[in-house]
Amino acid sequence: MPVVESDFKAEELDSLINVIGLKPSDPLDGFGEIWYQVFLWALFSSLFVHIIAALIAFCKLRKHRIGRWIPLGIITMGVISPITLGSVSSAAIAGFYRASDVEMMPFYALLWGLGQTMIALVFSFTRILATL
Repeated sequence: MPVVESDFKAEELDSLINVIGLKPSDPLDGFGEIWYQVFLWALFSSLFVHIIAALIAFCKLRKHRIGRWIPLGIITMGVISPITLGSVSSAAIAGFYRASDVEMMPFYALLWGLGQTMIALVFSFTRILATL
């Protein structure tokens, strides 16, 4: 029986719900499973932080002619950063777990994703990169 597109979307939604609920159907032992969960948590946490920052920026700059468009840039960076650098660092984490042949608990995937966002926040606020 061929795979129907609606079945594929239902599987993707079920997978996304498993990530958010921290209840995967089986332990995270494959590279793809580990990468997917760590990546999604990094994306979700980054979007959460950037949406809050965009709301604050919009409230403060809503009357400025050009400044009212700054929240759009903030949201864009909240998506681009985890998609580019977050996917690479998630792959490195998944590669480490896979090479050491250790199963990852879903809660650890959450911690790794949140940790990536926290490291990005530290670098953003301390301006370490500007001194290099």
